[in-house]
Amino acid sequence: MVFRKSPDGGWGWVVVLVSFFTQFLCYGSPLAVGVLYLEWLDVFREGKGKTAWVGSLANGIGLLASPVCSICVSSFGARPVAIFSGFMVAGGLMMSSFAPNIYFLYVSYGIVVGLGCGLLYTATVTITCQYFDKRRGLALGLISTGSSVGLFIYAALQRELIELYGLDGCLLIVGALSLNILACGSLMRPLESSSSPPPEKTCADKVPDQYFVYHEKGKTIEENISILEKGYIDEKCGNNVPDCKQDNILNKNVLSSINVNEKDTYKKKVVEQTNFCKQLAKRKWQLYLTYWKETVVLFKNKVFSALFVAILLFDIGGFPPSLLMEDVARSANINEDDYYMPLISIIGIMTTVGKLVLGILADFKWVNTLYLYVITLLMTGVALFAIPFAKSYLTLAMLSGILGFLTGNWSIFPYVTTKTVGIEKLTHAYGILMFFAGLGNSLGPPIVGWFYDWTQEYDTAFYFSGFCVLLGGFLLLLAALPCWNACTNQGSKLPPNTYSYKVASSA
Repeated sequence: MVFRKSPDGGWGWVVVLVSFFTQFLCYGSPLAVGVLYLEWLDVFREGKGKTAWVGSLANGIGLLASPVCSICVSSFGARPVAIFSGFMVAGGLMMSSFAPNIYFLYVSYGIVVGLGCGLLYTATVTITCQYFDKRRGLALGLISTGSSVGLFIYAALQRELIELYGLDGCLLIVGALSLNILACGSLMRPLESSSSPPPEKTCADKVPDQYFVYHEKGKTIEENISILEKGYIDEKCGNNVPDCKQDNILNKNVLSSINVNEKDTYKKKVVEQTNFCKQLAKRKWQLYLTYWKETVVLFKNKVFSALFVAILLFDIGGFPPSLLMEDVARSANINEDDYYMPLISIIGIMTTVGKLVLGILADFKWVNTLYLYVITLLMTGVALFAIPFAKSYLTLAMLSGILGFLTGNWSIFPYVTTKTVGIEKLTHAYGILMFFAGLGNSLGPPIVGWFYDWTQEYDTAFYFSGFCVLLGGFLLLLAALPCWNACTNQGSKLPPNTYSYKVASSA
């Protein structure tokens, strides 16, 4: 289907608004799962590593399944997927209130809610990109803050609901709130199709299904003719059932009247069609080979390889604080009366600020976005090393704010990817990187929890997290330095398929 030109406004702003609230409603509870994590520890009496799997699955499964989510949105459209995913998120949260054990939560909260969030994220981004072209960066920036605002509000909301109605009541109410996603999804009206006629089918698309049996080498020409006759009869019967018998009789009469010369011509056409189908199958196989060759070429780029390692290590080490910071405060014996605001709420609001500030910095010509991203990684590693020395609410709140601000580097990650591989390969490369980001999200909290179960303190766990993030930052810096100098020296000698940062950032 061909859509008309992006309006860059109008109903598009309604789409931005409902996409913001969609991400707010679906990601609020999973990102603020640290509040629920404390309750699950007390209820199920499982280890911290095993319990942390619930929150890590909810936040990582959507990224891991991003290729599937993209296929669903491409096949069915953003609005149907958003409505269906709203039922998934709401149903998963409500089912979690009846969880008899931690393993039930793995499915209900971790997989069902996580997959629903992944589908909703893809749907909101896709429909927003359809409605905006020149203002696409602004629109995507606005909807991306929905998850951060959700983290800020849901952290306090879930704590208050637990005090009033208990853990089960909290999950039921939060699940009921998520049903508002259905209303938001219904407003994601797709763009009307253009009045231009649809493109003509290619020769390959015009080939009937029955022709695809001809690539088998073992069949003789006579067998191919009989198959073709059968395919022709089946096709006619499927299109017009009442006339099926009459068509069969007519077809037999026609075939019986074909003379020898006509049969020879018919055989020749079958052989030609067989060769055509063989070439078509070969072309499809060549497309698959090309995809994997392009993937191999991406990993030959040392900056991209370092970026893939950096994003994996960053999510292993940098994601656990948003899940475990409340338990860190409880393990440090901080009095709950000293709490002015949940630490997770501080992380959420500062993540919003970080996304906006870092995104604005990335637009300045004198700012090298790759180096900016590396700086955020190195500062995150240092902040993680400082967590074991924080023994008061004030110091933990300051570190939570710093970590939240630095986590806002997600807003500049597409810029970094574009600079590394070029805008033509952005979709391919970004999908690979998001898969490993989801893997890091899924592994990080359980690893930190296992360190606590092993040592009975968080110090070693956060030293490990800080080391992972610092290692990723240094590897990316070492890989980028010579590459960046080469790109700078070449200047206008860039190949035609490669874009400078100035062009990529404005795309």
